[in-house]
Amino acid sequence: MAKNRAHQPVTSQILTKRSIHLVLLSIIVSMFLSALNQTVVGTAMRTIADELGGLSLQAWVTTAFLIASTVSTPIYGKLSDVLGRRPLMLTAIVIFALGSVLSTFSQDMIQLAAFRAVQGLGAGGLMSLPLAILADMFAPKDRARYQGLFMAAFGVASVAGPLIGGLFAGMDELLWISGWRWVFLINVPLIAIAFVLVSRFLHLPRKRAQPRIDFGGAALVTLIVVPLILVAEQGAYWGWTSAPAVVCYVVIVAAFVGFIFTERYMGRDALIPLRLFSSRAFTIAVLLSVLVGFAMFSVMTTLPLYIQVIMELEPTAAGLAQLPLIGAQLITSSVIGFVYARLGRAKWIVVLCLTLLTVAFAILVTLRYDDPLWKLYLPMVLFGAALGGLLQGLTLVLQNSVDATEMGVATSASSFFRSIGGTLGTGITFSLLFGTLTQTIPAALDAPAHSGPVADALAEQAKSPDAANERIVELLNGPSNQAAAAMNGDTSFLTGADERLAAPFMDAFNNSLVYGYWLGLGMLVIALLLSFVLPNQPFRTASALQEMQQRGDLRSNATT
Repeated sequence: MAKNRAHQPVTSQILTKRSIHLVLLSIIVSMFLSALNQTVVGTAMRTIADELGGLSLQAWVTTAFLIASTVSTPIYGKLSDVLGRRPLMLTAIVIFALGSVLSTFSQDMIQLAAFRAVQGLGAGGLMSLPLAILADMFAPKDRARYQGLFMAAFGVASVAGPLIGGLFAGMDELLWISGWRWVFLINVPLIAIAFVLVSRFLHLPRKRAQPRIDFGGAALVTLIVVPLILVAEQGAYWGWTSAPAVVCYVVIVAAFVGFIFTERYMGRDALIPLRLFSSRAFTIAVLLSVLVGFAMFSVMTTLPLYIQVIMELEPTAAGLAQLPLIGAQLITSSVIGFVYARLGRAKWIVVLCLTLLTVAFAILVTLRYDDPLWKLYLPMVLFGAALGGLLQGLTLVLQNSVDATEMGVATSASSFFRSIGGTLGTGITFSLLFGTLTQTIPAALDAPAHSGPVADALAEQAKSPDAANERIVELLNGPSNQAAAAMNGDTSFLTGADERLAAPFMDAFNNSLVYGYWLGLGMLVIALLLSFVLPNQPFRTASALQEMQQRGDLRSNATT
């Protein structure tokens, strides 16, 4: 009888069955909202950048969001352990709503980056708190099943996001507002639903303890993350040993040393308690989260751009072209939770998923500008299937390796370190992409495969001018850095131009992007080797709330 009680999701003394269902509904909507936001912008980004003037600034728009969400994630996790999940969820929703409305009315890429940072401050909570709430209510074995449903919602949002983003980006106007602006405005009704559900139904017992809040740790995390991303983003332009880069390195090191001393002083109340790293499972899972995040975001932020610039697909068609990746992630996410629950362990599924992800990158580094679209399908399917299993597995490992009172910290650690890797992956990949165009464009123009056809096309243009070729001819006749600068801004000059004239630009763009994929492949090889030493620990059989109730760590009749 005792064994059966241990496997119950949550004891009736803590939450009723109806309460469980209502809480699940509220956090599924919140997770759907955060997942939709991550995918809906990517497909529309080229249209946004062309209108606001600055394709190279796309990286700032993306990394501003990631920096804000990365810095705020551990803060939400720790504060929710102290103050309760509900007030932090509501705060995250309100901040996210503000960022969405502000992003809607951006007038240039700098404004959009700033407003996306506000949105990211809210997204940090929406990404991590739902999984922390799930950990409160369910034991890891039961949690794996429910997490599969969460990931299915994530998958549905991933399917809908590129399609919605492409649809809006393809519209000139909707209700007197530019079509792409609805990419952000569409969040508003979902935000309202999430706010109502969370405020009404998310009521969980609180811990008895009232530890200190680690404001110093939060400030030092910011001082580590911001210059880290800044140098990753601008390193190729500044030079990796330039004065601004060296200043960033000094700030990072100084902040890191200060962070270690601060966290040691704060002990159990630290933002990221250092003693958690005494667990080999926790430490390895953190390292894997960073490496996987690097590879994951380097593809997810560049693939929509690649499909539109190189494959020359319209935004809506580009969204549809990503269905193999999204469909594979949806299917895997829906079933992998039951596999984890059946096995009661995570190690070998993590190893398998990392193998699939490595193979996907091994194919991506062979891409050529003139490859057919179908060549992308296999790496997209492998990529999506691998992510569907990895994101759940690493979170389960981290949650399973910490005390019940630190579920918020552990869950936010999963999102935090994955976001660290993701922000680095995004920044470095875009830095390599736009920083190397000054080399790859002249090399492509000089290549025998392009030089002859370009000369023929220019001769024909001189005899019979075509307005569609005017801008590209101007760039070809100007200095080489002018052509690279044009690829950093409005790339619409490639649309409708003579294929012979556009081919060198596309070839160069492809080659510059592949540099980033080679780096991602290297990260995944390290991750795959590291995964073999991940402890194969069995999942615990009690939920966090059950464990705290048994120890008397819950306040009676107190919920937040």
